[in-house]
Amino acid sequence: MELDQIDYQILRLLVENSRMQWKELGEQIHMTGQAVGNRIKKLEESGVIKAYSLIVDEIKLGLTLTAFVIIKMKTPNHDAFIHFINGRDEVIEAHRISGEGCFHLTIKVSSQDQLNLFLNKLLDHGNYSLNLSIQKMKQNSPLA
Repeated sequence: MELDQIDYQILRLLVENSRMQWKELGEQIHMTGQAVGNRIKKLEESGVIKAYSLIVDEIKLGLTLTAFVIIKMKTPNHDAFIHFINGRDEVIEAHRISGEGCFHLTIKVSSQDQLNLFLNKLLDHGNYSLNLSIQKMKQNSPLA
């Protein structure tokens, strides 16, 4: 699907507030709510819009530690590791990477003890290096 400027305007507004009504969106970009709704449906059907999400304040949930982990696998068969991380709530993001290591994980936990328990289980799959976040500086959508 080829996007035009109106599609990008709709996406930017939805990134700011995905709960915005079609009518309100239309008012901001000078279209009817129905026309905006049709464009949104096309964006969803084509896969440009994959899902709508909720941003939660992790600190208010008690998830005070953010860790970034690089995994160097013990074996070329990564299926068991992928199964392991898919079953762990601590892992909020995982990427297969090039360069040093095989995978990059972002972990959110409530305590040092919880992090240590996770890291001990991670050793079954490979060695790791660990960095802890001390301050979140920026979070943007590619459309912002």
